[in-house]
Amino acid sequence: MEAPPWLPTGPTDRPFDFCCHVRRLCASIVRHCHDLNHIDVDRLLIGITQARSADRHGLQARVTPLRFRHGQLTRRRQGTHYQVQRYVVDGREMLYLVTFCLPRFLDQDFDDKFITLFHELYHISPAFEGDLRRHEGRYALHSHSKREYDDHMAHLARSYLSNGADQSLHGFLRLSFAQLQHRHGSVVGVVVPRPRLLPVAEPAPSAAEE
Repeated sequence: MEAPPWLPTGPTDRPFDFCCHVRRLCASIVRHCHDLNHIDVDRLLIGITQARSADRHGLQARVTPLRFRHGQLTRRRQGTHYQVQRYVVDGREMLYLVTFCLPRFLDQDFDDKFITLFHELYHISPAFEGDLRRHEGRYALHSHSKREYDDHMAHLARSYLSNGADQSLHGFLRLSFAQLQHRHGSVVGVVVPRPRLLPVAEPAPSAAEE
């Protein structure tokens, strides 16, 4: 249960803030990975959810877009206009909710944790307008081959790690949930409910439509 002392995870007299550590790591990743340079981490809402079972297989993480296709604020369905519930933090509106399933995510091995993290970040649209990255063809969100997609995520993760990545930012991923809990007393994070679709008034027509 003892975590190796050379792996930094912050002050041990305080709870381990999972969301804070993930945010700092994501900021480093998007600075150093060309494929993810379009992401503004300040507009990502990082959250956690509790695994429903102790099984290591199942949901590890997910990214939820806070806009409709192509970044649209509203969408019409069966005659009613809907808007995705909006989240504002420190006066800045969030565009994506990135949720990690604990303790399951932290109980993967180090490589799988990193690949999962890149997997979720890569889902974010290159336009960074609140929609997901879409591929051509039938499998719009994962491309035509999940294996190729996963191999590409592994390549991006390895490239980041081999390019002088700061261990003080990713050292916590080498520890399990139980190890972090043992070292810090508890693991904490922000629990954010999945956004709801809210009915709204029909938007006014634009000047071009008039």
